[in-house]
Amino acid sequence: MSILVYTETHEGKFRKNAYEVVSYANLFEDEIIAVTFNSENPEELFKYGANKVLNYKTDRNITQDLIAETLSAQDADTVILSHSNEGATIAPFIAINKDAALITNITAKPESLSPFKVNRKAFSGKGIMTVETDAVHKVLTISPNSFGIKEKEIEGAVETLEFDLTDDKVKIENVEFNSGKQDLKEADIVVGAGRGLKSADNWGIIEDLADSLNAATACSKPVSDMGWRPHSEHVGQTGKVIAPNLYVAVGISGAIQHLAGLNASKNILVINTDAEAPFFKSANYGIVGDAFEIVPKLTEAIKKLNS
Repeated sequence: MSILVYTETHEGKFRKNAYEVVSYANLFEDEIIAVTFNSENPEELFKYGANKVLNYKTDRNITQDLIAETLSAQDADTVILSHSNEGATIAPFIAINKDAALITNITAKPESLSPFKVNRKAFSGKGIMTVETDAVHKVLTISPNSFGIKEKEIEGAVETLEFDLTDDKVKIENVEFNSGKQDLKEADIVVGAGRGLKSADNWGIIEDLADSLNAATACSKPVSDMGWRPHSEHVGQTGKVIAPNLYVAVGISGAIQHLAGLNASKNILVINTDAEAPFFKSANYGIVGDAFEIVPKLTEAIKKLNS
């Protein structure tokens, strides 16, 4: 038997979630075949237990439906992807093509392999659901930052394949990347801010704090709607869903729509002038006060600790 994993890349480099899905595949103790596109260093996956890497090379845009078709064509009982925007979009198409059971947003290792039993996020991350299937074919998506990366270095083989796209079903007109230095969904620490910053011109204190923590930056929906920050930084029910080890919320009231995008965070620190802000009910730590006074002092203290 073999396990098929889709390993995402950006500009030829593997994303953090690529190592996560290969690490998760090792739980099945079967041959691991990794599929990737335009990787510059496909052999990196051997460090995490991949037996074979199929590296498709093309100089044209790879659309999600073509990735789904490529994965569906492989002979494997189980397909594993990250529950990223890309993986969550592709997974249902693969499940349909393979007539497979689909389990998304998995948060832990399986309780059993036969039948397959595992926990997944439910109700916008507010609950955990235990699901079970005895289906031979399964498509699984792993919640980012939920399982971790485990090294298991082996000797593997790379097969480089030319991918000729002759029938594009989807045309890519624009790609918008996160303006921050890190991928928001993969960052261990995220600093988010809301309308309490009062203006886009004040975002410098957020970026300084994020730099001191080696963190990604995020925002609430009203902030992105007003054009203060790009939509790629919007965290919430209709934005990105993240699960960092630490989320720092500055000047955000804590509406349920925003919380739905981050309630899987391991720790939450809230900074707000309003002691009754709903966000404090979900926080592990809270500071009541003016962000324009607190954030620069916090940044200065962290820089001293790092020096």
